[in-house]
Amino acid sequence: MNESTSQSDNDELRDDQTETLDAAIDQAHETSEGDNAEPETRDEEMNRLRSEVEAADKRVLQAQAEAENFRKRMRRDYEDQLKFAAMPLVNDILQVRDNLNRAIDAANASEATEAAEGLREGVAMVAKQLDDTLRKYGVEPIPADGEEFDPNVHEAISQMPHPEIESGKIAHVAVGGFTMHGRVIRPAQVVVSAGTP
Repeated sequence: MNESTSQSDNDELRDDQTETLDAAIDQAHETSEGDNAEPETRDEEMNRLRSEVEAADKRVLQAQAEAENFRKRMRRDYEDQLKFAAMPLVNDILQVRDNLNRAIDAANASEATEAAEGLREGVAMVAKQLDDTLRKYGVEPIPADGEEFDPNVHEAISQMPHPEIESGKIAHVAVGGFTMHGRVIRPAQVVVSAGTP
């Protein structure tokens, strides 16, 4: 926000305050002329005008506070829009990342020839580079394997008994979850342990 905008806002508020004060003085004169009762003494008129000016000052301060809060809220909304503008793109890239990791898992499960091993290592390097790039832009994986189930960041797809993992903890991660600048963009899809069978 620049200084000239702030100055023009202050000038407008002063003009409003002056108009309010002028209206209060005019109303005081009309009231004193229209009534047949005793006219106000100078002290009474001064006290009344002071209270009206104080009320006008209060209204101006409230208007300034509301305007400042509105500016802050708009700035915060704008920053959030910039920060999360890439969220649809990131969600699509996460699906590509999942497929790269599936390819690595499939290569690990198959018989390792020298050519297949070189291909697996190349795909693993690309997957790591993708993870590093995502991390650079505020995309972080949600810890899940062996963690306590948290419905804020985990999505339970099933529950099964497990002899080694206590009830309520995550036994298996089906799909990894991610946050972007602290906001969950994809919850981790997990299988929760039901405890010892």
